[in-house]
Amino acid sequence: MNRQSSDNGTGAVEAAVAGPAGPGAAGTVTEFPTGAEATMPLPPYAPAPGPSSGPDGGSAVQGASLDARRISAWFGDRKVLDRVSLAMPAGRVTALIGPSGCGKSTFLRILNRMHELVPGAALAGEVLLDGEDVYAPGRRLTEARRQIGMVFQKPNPFPAMSIYDNVTAGLRLTGLRMSASDRDALVEECLTKAGLWREVRDRLRQPGGALSGGQQQRLCIARSVAIRPKVLLMDEPCSALDPTSTRRIEETIRELAHEVTIVIVTHNMQQAARVSDQCAFFLAEQGTPGLIVEHGSTERMFHSPTDTRTADYVGGRFG
Repeated sequence: MNRQSSDNGTGAVEAAVAGPAGPGAAGTVTEFPTGAEATMPLPPYAPAPGPSSGPDGGSAVQGASLDARRISAWFGDRKVLDRVSLAMPAGRVTALIGPSGCGKSTFLRILNRMHELVPGAALAGEVLLDGEDVYAPGRRLTEARRQIGMVFQKPNPFPAMSIYDNVTAGLRLTGLRMSASDRDALVEECLTKAGLWREVRDRLRQPGGALSGGQQQRLCIARSVAIRPKVLLMDEPCSALDPTSTRRIEETIRELAHEVTIVIVTHNMQQAARVSDQCAFFLAEQGTPGLIVEHGSTERMFHSPTDTRTADYVGGRFG
């Protein structure tokens, strides 16, 4: 199904925190939704459960499955993705790898409808979250972005807002009301998940912009998980960080993977090997749209890929 962009001006704030025809109707064109949308309140606050035991005695899978089907994308007349399909399993980390300009970040932004913010953008295909199309008519944009959160390449905390208020910023957009004690508990929980609590617990009222770059990125992660997303998208979250901050972010990714599905774009092959369960290799050759050359478990993709282009890329012979 083709869809064209028509941004209503509200997406930028929502994205910072998160952060007529049905699917498959060939040839139809539907504009992206416009106008103010009613926000969907979150359920009453309760501490997030830790990993529970599954039937095999291991941790039960949490998060949600995300399934992109036949995704094509355009910016104006330029086609940038061509019929990309990828299943991203619940409770797993999927890494999107490939050279610059092959459509990885565009694909990532399509997953939570961030593609709509770009004037002239259009797409075809479906994105299913636990089997439901996030682009279905009547599906609230704010709800889609709450369920599929995003952490950007450059840390983007609200600089004049306190660390505490940065974490709870998304709650105001979703209309959730909670007691002061519940808010305090949520802030501690989310900062702990982001590996930041011990570093900032004595200065929660200081501006988020006063933190180091790595701390700001972890604050953005805390802000994203505060609204209980089912999926967390990460667009090169460590590209501007030093090795120590990168290591802490990677530790946070592995911890969060116990309770949320993660999709990460990275140019760092060592990072992809360390944090992901599966990889998808994107490539755009000689001015053609980006597509997935190969995808599979991270171990297989790095040690026995079936396509020579994949082997050359992960082996550092181009890119």
